[in-house]
Amino acid sequence: MKNKSDFARNTAGAHLSALQRLDLPPGALGRLESYLDLLEQWNRRVNLTGARTAHDRVEILIERALPALPFILPGRAIDIGSGNGSPGIVIAMIRNTSHFTLLEPRLRRWAFLREVVRSLKIDNVDVRRDRYEDFAGPPATTVTIRGLAFAPGAIDPLLARGGRLLCFGGRHDPGAGYEPLAMGSDLSVWARCST
Repeated sequence: MKNKSDFARNTAGAHLSALQRLDLPPGALGRLESYLDLLEQWNRRVNLTGARTAHDRVEILIERALPALPFILPGRAIDIGSGNGSPGIVIAMIRNTSHFTLLEPRLRRWAFLREVVRSLKIDNVDVRRDRYEDFAGPPATTVTIRGLAFAPGAIDPLLARGGRLLCFGGRHDPGAGYEPLAMGSDLSVWARCST
């Protein structure tokens, strides 16, 4: 495509059409469409996702994040390795009772996340260019992580006692002091023991 107007003509409505099949709150639909449009534009310069079609982006980045919604506790949430914004930005746009801190150490992905938050005026998201091991806190009630391996006990400083750890993309072992709440092929949820 030669310019932005060509891009806009060729993608107009593709994300919205794919999003409309999901059970989403009415206020979130337009914002999620705008997020996916921005992601598609940036993905031509920065490798944010391998999903090449509007349908694939909706399925991988939006639909797969939705099962996490019932497990998100009110209060602070931390999304580790936020990359393309899913699940952190996606959940924050749907569930605004939590304040999300997105941790992304890679410069171009961090810049993308900041642009999404700025452009869409998402006021319950803070984007930090930090590795999770270096983040000073404070701990959150919910921590989400997608596609990143971590050692048992590594998440402990980020998650408050009684909080929940949501691991996307396979099963992880957070170590001692966690109890499984839900184990699925794409989402595992752990509760951190309160004692």
